[in-house]
Amino acid sequence: MTPMLRWANFGVRVVVIVFVGVFTFVARWPGAADVAVEIAALTVSTVVLAVWVPADRLASAGNYSGLRPFALAVMVALCGAASATPKGGFFILLGVTAAIAAGSDLDFRVGVVVASLGIVATEVTALALGTGGSVPVEYPLVLGLSFVFGRNMRAHWVYADQANQLREEQARVATLDERTRIAREIHDVLAHSLGALGLQIQVARAVLTDQHDEARAVELLEQAQRMATDGLNETRRAIHALRGETLPLPASLAELGAHHQRRYDTRVTFEVSGDVRPLSPDAELAITRTAQEALVNTAKHAPGQPVKIQLEYAEADIKLTIRNHLQGNRGDGRQSLLATVNGGYGLTGVRERLLLLHGALSVGAQDDDWVVVAKVPR
Repeated sequence: MTPMLRWANFGVRVVVIVFVGVFTFVARWPGAADVAVEIAALTVSTVVLAVWVPADRLASAGNYSGLRPFALAVMVALCGAASATPKGGFFILLGVTAAIAAGSDLDFRVGVVVASLGIVATEVTALALGTGGSVPVEYPLVLGLSFVFGRNMRAHWVYADQANQLREEQARVATLDERTRIAREIHDVLAHSLGALGLQIQVARAVLTDQHDEARAVELLEQAQRMATDGLNETRRAIHALRGETLPLPASLAELGAHHQRRYDTRVTFEVSGDVRPLSPDAELAITRTAQEALVNTAKHAPGQPVKIQLEYAEADIKLTIRNHLQGNRGDGRQSLLATVNGGYGLTGVRERLLLLHGALSVGAQDDDWVVVAKVPR
């Protein structure tokens, strides 16, 4: 129960006690035979009410949980008996309050016992005093229904608490998922940009120290500077991707191929087949990251060799194939200058991305080509 609802219930109980006290002892002062029972009922109800809110706070620590059933049992029994007196009918309101509390605050079996005490006290008093009318039937029935209403209130509160906990857990999981997504994006962008930049610096150092070609080294360093700028642009694109502001997948892959061709002076062809259709942002991003990692690997391990990018929109899935030739990759002398700078973990990260989307990644040699294939279900 929320603090606001707890105080609202407390306010209602105060109003009920004041109403019963004023109406019974001012407007309709009872006969002498009934005074003791009604004063006792009102006194007990007032005492129970006085400690109700502090008791709610202490109940969580177990300090009051043992006394609560006894307090409610005395209250419902006295109020039930008082309501069965000739002029004490309004005490049924306090009996109802106690019966509802027994249903909502106590264990089911304990609550049944407490509510039953009130029903029995009401029935016995009505029969003993010869209270006529429908009191012997209606008042016990009202107390029983009040207990049922209290149980329903308890079930509603439990359901509301569980729903709140579920929403909080879903929010927490969504936050963690978003953090994981951002972390993956940052890792992939940095691995791609810094890996390519480190590769270029390796080549420049090798040209300068092994070949003593300062002009070529300066040219390579200028390319490294452009690559650093491209890395910043790629970071901005990653931010746009996180915001859902990406180019269509074919355009994005075409741009990657053209950029790779300019940077490494390597021929890149790009083909699209099938019925082009939009994908989820996560799927498009996974395919884009696969293409980026594969292109970086072609520059590392097969420099100067042509690259073919194929994007196929099939009925069941979307397939990206990146193929580059392996034979003759040592002919220009550049292969010995290149080394893997990211420890080979790039494709592992790509595979994890695809698995999260129920996709797949296959990498290996086919004839004289090195082929990377990524699939994402439709």
